[in-house]
Amino acid sequence: THVPAMLEMAGVPYTGSSPLGHGLTDDKVISKTLMRSCGVPTPNFRVMRSGTESTEGLRFPVVVKPRHEDNSFGLQLVHEPAKLTQAVEMIITQYAQDALVEEYIDGREIHVALLGNREIEVLPAVEHDFGGGQTRLMTWEVKYMDAAALPRMCPAQVESSLATLLQDIAVATFRACQCRDYARVDLRIDRSGQPFV
Repeated sequence: THVPAMLEMAGVPYTGSSPLGHGLTDDKVISKTLMRSCGVPTPNFRVMRSGTESTEGLRFPVVVKPRHEDNSFGLQLVHEPAKLTQAVEMIITQYAQDALVEEYIDGREIHVALLGNREIEVLPAVEHDFGGGQTRLMTWEVKYMDAAALPRMCPAQVESSLATLLQDIAVATFRACQCRDYARVDLRIDRSGQPFV
């Protein structure tokens, strides 16, 4: 968010999203709200400031993460309500921000990259192959410490109707979050074939 703003203030041309686009996507609650208003499916969620708030209506397991971080920093999978307070308190203590608690979507992990503005080019989807791993979650450690151990398939092997749906959802997400020039949309596909951002 800061770099594009500084470049704009200095009059330096740059590529990528504006400070507004960065700001919208930096706040997971705002971006989820914008996406939902545009019909983009996202998992049910709550914002927690203490870990003692109600989880009524949420299915466990849940993913707990900082509201304003990226690169999967602080991402935790919590299987039972009794362990939720500890996970939320870790986010609040370590990251000094609210925790976003959302339903975990067990299934395939797909990334869709996009280029353009008025005319958006959707690049081939990439799938991360978790193999037989019990925990199918892209934590920071999996992304950056164990990356070689997690093969990627490009293009992802999806049927044409699902590929079209993934593209449509990715474009709607790009537009809802006011992205510009390029972006990547991360999706999970549940066991019934429903994608979520």
